[in-house]
Amino acid sequence: MHKLENNINDLMKDLLNDYDKGRTIDEVKTFDHPDKEVITEILASLRRIIFPGYFRNRSFRVYTVRNNLSMLAEDVIFKLIKQISIVLRYDKELENADEMTLAEIAEEKTFEFMGKIPKIREYIETDVQAAYDGDPAAYNKDEIIYSYPGLFAILVNRIAHELWLLRIPIIPRIMTEYAHSETGIDIHPGATIGKYFFIDHGTGIVVGETTVIGDNVKIYQGVTLGALSTRGGQALKSKKRHPTIEDNVTIYSGASILGGDTVIGKNVVIGGNAFITRSVPEGAKVSVKNQGLRYNYDASNPVQSEAPQTIEVDDESWFYII
Repeated sequence: MHKLENNINDLMKDLLNDYDKGRTIDEVKTFDHPDKEVITEILASLRRIIFPGYFRNRSFRVYTVRNNLSMLAEDVIFKLIKQISIVLRYDKELENADEMTLAEIAEEKTFEFMGKIPKIREYIETDVQAAYDGDPAAYNKDEIIYSYPGLFAILVNRIAHELWLLRIPIIPRIMTEYAHSETGIDIHPGATIGKYFFIDHGTGIVVGETTVIGDNVKIYQGVTLGALSTRGGQALKSKKRHPTIEDNVTIYSGASILGGDTVIGKNVVIGGNAFITRSVPEGAKVSVKNQGLRYNYDASNPVQSEAPQTIEVDDESWFYII
């Protein structure tokens, strides 16, 4: 037992000494860190506020829904003020501000954000409609609201984007990375997205910080709206690095559209697996060269054929991979 205690003491001494090397990971902040669990709770409450008939607490009767929403809103307000007051110190202009100043700014930003909820609800209603109109596998809108990962990722982005516009550090990114972990859809909170946005399937989608997306845009799984190069590192901060997607564009699975100067014009269709680094004019259809398929077979005995026949197929459906 004595030997075990000595081993533990030696180990702890080495571990504690390891914290004294002055690295980023060794830093102990003099202020609190944002609480990821609380921020996730805020998201859940905001989801209930935005969809009051879907995600409300079922222990409340219908006639108390308004009271329930009031309690939810009050809970969000107090939690958000606390979390914003913590992260405001990451703003260099406020890192030395006193607690009262931070609390006042946090309260102001919280109420400004809460005032954006009707706008968020207006936009998410169009996203639900876009999903219903665009997906023949959707049998009703309830199915979309309850189960579609694309809609959830869009909802979180619309919430986080409003916080991003208020220049609130860290919290918007925590929100969208939570959605990313839940859905496999990575949308930066800085991305600007118009109405009637539809993500179908969704897994593997990446939308970068400075992306601008217009109205009535549909994208499928595996699409990347990214930067052409990030080798410039921090020197590229705040520069337009990601593409602009104008209205009524459809982007099929696996396509990559890269670069801040790249503009995809209105009514464009981008075929599956296309790799695009330059602008596309309005109304164009972009596709990878049609895949040539080759079949070797014997109609009488397809398993054991001594003299297989060959058919070459130029498959037009290659363009529309979903």
